[in-house]
Amino acid sequence: MAMVINEEQQMLKESAQGFLAEFAPVSELRKLRDQGSETGFSDNLWRQMVDMGWAAILVPEAYGGLEFGHVGMGQIVEQTGRTLTASPLFSTAIVGVSLINLAGSEEQKTELLGAIAGGELTTALAVDEKIHHAPTQISMTAVQQGDHYLLNGEKRFVIDGYSADKLIVAARTSGSAGDQTGISLFMLDPSAAGVEIERTDMVDTRNAAIIRLTDVTVSSADLLGAEGDGFKALSAALDIGNAYLAAEMLGIAQESFDRTLQYLKERKQFGVLIGSFQSLQHRAAHWWSEVELCKSIVLKALKSLDKGDAKSPVLVSIAKAKLCEVVELATNEAIQMHGGIGMTDEYEIGFFIKRARPAAMLFGDYNYHGDRFAQLCGY
Repeated sequence: MAMVINEEQQMLKESAQGFLAEFAPVSELRKLRDQGSETGFSDNLWRQMVDMGWAAILVPEAYGGLEFGHVGMGQIVEQTGRTLTASPLFSTAIVGVSLINLAGSEEQKTELLGAIAGGELTTALAVDEKIHHAPTQISMTAVQQGDHYLLNGEKRFVIDGYSADKLIVAARTSGSAGDQTGISLFMLDPSAAGVEIERTDMVDTRNAAIIRLTDVTVSSADLLGAEGDGFKALSAALDIGNAYLAAEMLGIAQESFDRTLQYLKERKQFGVLIGSFQSLQHRAAHWWSEVELCKSIVLKALKSLDKGDAKSPVLVSIAKAKLCEVVELATNEAIQMHGGIGMTDEYEIGFFIKRARPAAMLFGDYNYHGDRFAQLCGY
């Protein structure tokens, strides 16, 4: 497996880099925060992304998409990490598309995937119910009554849950919390009776929500896949999501390094550039080598997803765990090497650590994926 991207993927990466630098720099995130944006993203920017075809990259051609693959989309997401761009790209065009494509019927795929590719539909995945990620620990119930289901329960940390047009909800139709069997996936209208959505203020200014369902009626036609058999598709979609979170964190780590390196070349103490201090040089060299290692790890995970490799879950957990570790190193070192000014709101470097922490927690942190990797390898 060649650990390089092809010419088309490189062109997409450069296109995304230029577009985001012009229309979605970190200063735009600051504006959204200062304005108190409820959605946490710019509708106009999202429409521009759709017009560029980004929402259609993972959608199969049969349903109106580009089917360009995970490595291609990964180049875009890496660049969004560099600019801290907030948009429904992750929740809709990656996680939503993946789940619908994995579990949906032909009718659902035709209706929903085409709408996503055209920018007419946004989605949010509601899976976690605890403080930490635990996709089998689902207690939300879905009880069948004739041609519909009644859903009851609560979901937490639902990214884009406050603004999404549709919710993809994981609920239990049989079994008990901890079982992989008995989990079903439903498409849910957030405006339905009995749905309560509480917006949560995130440190990265992103849009997240706590969602409470009380006797919410969902038609059997809105069931994604077979009843009780949703965990396989859910697990695969979470793997895809985690690969992209690793790609985003790679962008954060790279941009943090580049900005800090420039600062080391400009900042003087005692009349001497601080970049000449050997201790900082050693720390920067270690930081750089870790980021370079991560480039290969992320690319390997994305390529395995494109190939449909059976080892994808292992590679994705390696990538997510390693990037959780490295992005923490990167953002901590960025703040420390900037000194006191790195803690001020005036400098943008502080925004990177604020995004890195929620990204690392979403869909499983270092400890979760380290443990998952060990279990998948038979330990």
